[in-house]
Amino acid sequence: METAEDREQSASRSLNESGAVASSLSAVADAGRRLTPQMSDGTCGSCGAAAATADDINGAATKAPPSYIFAVGRIEMRFPSLAVEKEFAQATGRADTAGLTDREAVQAVLSERNNRYIARQVCWVLSIEGLETYILIPRDPADFELLLEAVRATPSPVDIDVVVGMRGPMAPPEMCNGLVVPVVVFDQIYSFDRDALVKAIPRPETIAARQDKQFRTAAAELFDRIIQIADNAGATDEHRALNYLAVRYPAIYALATEAYGRNSSLTAVESRPSRLSGVRKVVDVIFSFTNRETDVTEKYFVRVDVTEEFPFLVTKMSTYYDR
Repeated sequence: METAEDREQSASRSLNESGAVASSLSAVADAGRRLTPQMSDGTCGSCGAAAATADDINGAATKAPPSYIFAVGRIEMRFPSLAVEKEFAQATGRADTAGLTDREAVQAVLSERNNRYIARQVCWVLSIEGLETYILIPRDPADFELLLEAVRATPSPVDIDVVVGMRGPMAPPEMCNGLVVPVVVFDQIYSFDRDALVKAIPRPETIAARQDKQFRTAAAELFDRIIQIADNAGATDEHRALNYLAVRYPAIYALATEAYGRNSSLTAVESRPSRLSGVRKVVDVIFSFTNRETDVTEKYFVRVDVTEEFPFLVTKMSTYYDR
């Protein structure tokens, strides 16, 4: 039989629980009122969550050292809910998509200015080596344009997206239909394909014109080797330096071509903190080439500063000596 004391404790628990729920709902409402004006025209339901996440990450950066990323992968669009998926289907039905493939239709619908609200509603996921790694949110709402450029009408297995930004907390399950991965507030996205990157690399004067095909082949192989290094999510200082070199420093491709010409193979690529690190974070990236006949190994290295969000070169490629 329930005593008077039991009834009193039960009532107390109910009041505490309802008070906690009311407090939580009030906090969410206050956050929505405070952050929604940051997100363009206010027509986006999930943009409030995006803005809250961006604001949380920026606020956390003032309390703890920020965690930057420089990641190489592929950006994909996901529907966070059935309602958003149905809304996209209705927008597709209104668009002129006759004769277009599914990917071409997606690209055409999202590119329409009238459908831009859908681009703000969907989830944008960066996958690295086929693994869903980050959920992307632009720091500036105008940068949704960068995400739309990553939606190719004719995708290719060699498509590449480079994301530069700040890593935040794990996404809540409701943010992207159950996907729980870190959120990244990005400042820049570069979208291209590997062949375009290789063609854009200037051929060094030390390599003759007749060796241009050999140079392009060596560059493509080296790029693949770099981005396939295990567990490279572009979040550590070493991986950020390596990914930066892969897309921003053409000298490493010339080095590989010259080494192949000497009958040497690329046997290792490693990154380690530089002895010059102090106030600033500097990383040494070391490339090892081993002669196929003599088994003698030559090492070369380059220094990259990764202190802030955007890495930059400290010293150019030079011979490395083990100490």
